[in-house]
Amino acid sequence: MKNNMRESAAKKILIVDDEPDILEFLQYNLRKEGFDVLTANDGKHAIEVAEKTKPHLIILDIMMPELDGVETCRILRSRKEFADTPVAFLTARDEDFSQITALDVGGDDYITKPIKPRVLISRIQALLRRANRSSDNDQEPIHVHDLVIDKQKVLVFRGEQAIELPRKEFEILWLLASKPGRVFTREEIFDKIWGADVIVGNRTIDVHIRKLRERLGEEYIKTMKGIGYKFEF
Repeated sequence: MKNNMRESAAKKILIVDDEPDILEFLQYNLRKEGFDVLTANDGKHAIEVAEKTKPHLIILDIMMPELDGVETCRILRSRKEFADTPVAFLTARDEDFSQITALDVGGDDYITKPIKPRVLISRIQALLRRANRSSDNDQEPIHVHDLVIDKQKVLVFRGEQAIELPRKEFEILWLLASKPGRVFTREEIFDKIWGADVIVGNRTIDVHIRKLRERLGEEYIKTMKGIGYKFEF
């Protein structure tokens, strides 16, 4: 418990949900662990609170009136100050479509209601640790083929053309291109991009790879049937 409290100290968590009971439940459990908890009951309010307070992590309900969680995440990710802020989605809908959509707009985790407090705290702490490791490991741009992959700008350049990618697609591309020719299994990609604590559907990697190929072309990423993917030399 003491280690958990140290990890939680001074970390601001923004919870966004239109159900007062859920907000109260999450707020109570997170504050008990030492987090500084902020709340919002809709997406528009969440963006306002996030801009003012700069939370370390955001928990977003998917199904909300007016501005749902997916669109809220999309707006936040479009702003530089929230490009790397961990986002965990909450939803009562345990469906592949919701899961893939949430992760595709930049979500880092997907938590299905009803929520178990211990599981929630464990996932939040894992996301915060991963965020700290990522911020400590910035690297120089990767130059491969006719592409320049710039991690600090979260952009891919082909000559003078700048190609914007959703965050998770960019992270997969960076992972594969950082070691051209090496085959990464789906399990490795899941672990390195989403973390071992995050459970995503089997189609998630395939969907992201397909979208990368649509944006960059078919020639860069090769499928190793029954194994995984690699970035071609």
